[in-house]
Formats: sequence, C-alpha cells, structure tokens
Amino acid sequence: MRELFIYYRLRSIDAEAARGLVFEFQAQLRTQYPQLVTRLLRRPDPNDAAGEPQTWMETYSTDPMREPAGITAELQTEIEAKAAVLAPLLVGPRHTEVFIACVS
Repeated sequence: MRELFIYYRLRSIDAEAARGLVFEFQAQLRTQYPQLVTRLLRRPDPNDAAGEPQTWMETYSTDPMREPAGITAELQTEIEAKAAVLAPLLVGPRHTEVFIACVS
C-alpha cells in the first residue's frame, strides 16, 4: 500500500493560518476520496517560543479495505494541487516521501 509523507517548514507566526488551510483542503480531499486517511503532524520543538520555523508533516494513506493499492499517482497530483495554497506560508519547499507497507 503506497503512502505519502510530506514535510515542510513554516514560520510559527503563520501556524494558525496554515493549520486552517491544511484542515480545509484535507477535508475536501476526504470528501472527494472517501477511502483517504489524512493526518497533520508537527515536530515538537523547544524553539517555538523563539519564532524559529516549525516542521510540519502531512500524511496520506487509504483504508486498505477500500483501496488496497494506496495513494495513486492521480490522487497524489490532486493532493499537491490542493496544497498549493500553502506556498506563501512556507519556508522552503515541500518534500514528498513515498513509502509502502512491509506487511499487508
């Protein structure tokens, strides 16, 4: 099963705006693709108070009973298109890593 792990950095001051955008486009994606499972994670960082950039990660997988192959190329393209709204808030590029399950 193919899964996506997408990480990026953003300024602490932009965290609330980014969270709202991510939650919104992930909800849209889950409506379009009911088999989709999404998460938004943030690296715990003691420098948050200092205004240092935060590292965030979006994860995308599918319910294996509904879509055993996982994230298709088509769905990955749709995820990236929706995530383009984050571009003005990012410090550097988004990095996408693809993993597959070792055991199904």
